[in-house]
Amino acid sequence: MSKLVYLVPLFPLIGFLINGLARKSLSRSLTGIIGSGVILASFVVSIILFFDVKAGHIGVVRLFDFISIGSLQIPFAFQVDQLSAIFMLIITGVGFLIHVYSTAYMHEETPAHYARYFSFLNLFVFSMLLLVLGANYLIMFIGWEGVGLCSYLLIGYWFKNSDFSTAGRKAFVMNRIGDFGFLLAVFWMIQHFGSLNFGDVLGKAADMRLNDTVLVGITLLLFLGAVGKSAQIPLYTWLPDAMAGPTPVSALIHAATMVTAGIYMIARSNILYTLAPFTQGVIAIIGLATAIFAASIALKQNDIKKVLAYSTVSQLGYMFLGLGVGAYTGAVFHVMTHAFFKALLFLGAGSVIHAMHHEQDMRNMGGLKKYLPVTHWTFLVACLAIAGIPPLSGFFSKDEILAAAFSANKIYWIIGVLGAVLTAFYMFRLYATTFLGKFRGTQEQEQHLHESPPAMTWPLIILAVLSAVAGFLGVPAALGGTHSLEHFLSPVFAGSVALQHLPHLDHTTEYLLMGVSTGLAVLAIVYALGRFSRKPDIEEAKGFGRVLENKWYVDELYDAIVVNPLRKISLLLNNVVEKLGIDGIVNGVGRLVNYGGRQLRLLQNGQVGAYILMMVVAALILFIIQLFVL
Repeated sequence: MSKLVYLVPLFPLIGFLINGLARKSLSRSLTGIIGSGVILASFVVSIILFFDVKAGHIGVVRLFDFISIGSLQIPFAFQVDQLSAIFMLIITGVGFLIHVYSTAYMHEETPAHYARYFSFLNLFVFSMLLLVLGANYLIMFIGWEGVGLCSYLLIGYWFKNSDFSTAGRKAFVMNRIGDFGFLLAVFWMIQHFGSLNFGDVLGKAADMRLNDTVLVGITLLLFLGAVGKSAQIPLYTWLPDAMAGPTPVSALIHAATMVTAGIYMIARSNILYTLAPFTQGVIAIIGLATAIFAASIALKQNDIKKVLAYSTVSQLGYMFLGLGVGAYTGAVFHVMTHAFFKALLFLGAGSVIHAMHHEQDMRNMGGLKKYLPVTHWTFLVACLAIAGIPPLSGFFSKDEILAAAFSANKIYWIIGVLGAVLTAFYMFRLYATTFLGKFRGTQEQEQHLHESPPAMTWPLIILAVLSAVAGFLGVPAALGGTHSLEHFLSPVFAGSVALQHLPHLDHTTEYLLMGVSTGLAVLAIVYALGRFSRKPDIEEAKGFGRVLENKWYVDELYDAIVVNPLRKISLLLNNVVEKLGIDGIVNGVGRLVNYGGRQLRLLQNGQVGAYILMMVVAALILFIIQLFVL
């Protein structure tokens, strides 16, 4: 049955080719059916493969020989196991709901642009599936580069707007920085292990000593790739700018695909990282710093999508914290729950923006609860889930990471709880400012407020249900559960678990940790609701709030120390080295030849006497040379 795996990425590829090549002849309805249908087909095959894996049928499906150079053999092969099965379901399941949502959200586009949008969306899903299914680092890297390309195409989808094109270019360039690290790690693995296949690399690495220089170097370079793709400090600034794309694109990038690529790559390479505790410490520190830093920025953002963007950066920080303390299952668990509630939040925000005629500033909203009942209730579920309120999904995955952080380092736990409190506060600031209180928009906007069409509300309802119940896949023993997800993924992480010997927390400690984090989150929610439902934060920020509103001026700092110097160097190279130097030499040679030709032409004047004179002069010169020089 696992031989069906090639169909999972094949269907989206077919959808990309049909919608892309026939975009000028397809109707919008047919485009939507093809674009969504191929993802549904992949989802169905993914379900079949999931149950096949659950029955114990795992392995590598080799399609053909890809690279064969001496002893280096790299096949084009897919890895079918517990980890890839989980990610296949997330990508195709959430991806399908986003495609269906897009059929209504993008209805104002012309048929050709509508088909272009769906072809890019299908290519995005294809690339992500290639990334998680590859049985070696090269196939993973091809998918890795593919999602980077698609992010550029989709973020800059409305390419006639120069700001949107700039945002797409920024995402592409910043991802290239991380991708360079990934590529160096690939070459290093070829040099040291003689292979890129997961089985070979991870098997040989298992025999190496802790913090071996090679392991630390490779894992740090791979982590650099993850920092770029999963938007961690210092390469996170592209992700908030990715809001320039259509809202369903934001949901796809932030929830189900691109930004989770770094988490998947480290989880897949877990043995390498377990044997490099130094790198794990770096990951945990950067993850925590990103979680707090991004959460602080979200406190003062007024664009509804920008709040959610910085929320994504912060939640990714939590996932990296989990990876850094060895809680690989917890990190994957949070990827899954985050995919549901973050997709729901973005699609809910899209429903609000749709109703408000493309208004994104929360200060111009308010009181939307009565106008958008389905959007309101589903959005509330997502807010509660991301805030970690039991028994919703975010509670279980967040607390599993925090418990592992407590076991590793108490300071990690304290900072992590602070991040959870900030998350609860800024999410309910967003909720109260958008849905509660009085409507603050224009009278014309209020007259046209209405709930979104079924193609947009049904994905919201399904995601709300998943956000509510997905956490029960990981109920810990302290709460009477068996953590079925941990048992399912245990074969993938068995080697790391055997090496780590993580301390086991007693139930009393777990109850205390859950109680503290949940209690503080509830207090933050109550305070945010009480403050912002009565008096929304609509004034211009002052003092430190202005620093947060301007995102700690990081973009300005990057412009000052990186972008502007590079631009000046580029202008110098262009105007001096290129134009005066290289072009000057090339053009100078041309001018010299031209001038010489003009002067030599004067000798050919057609006068016989002149020719005889030149012959006599030449003969005299040769005679003098012969007589006095030679």
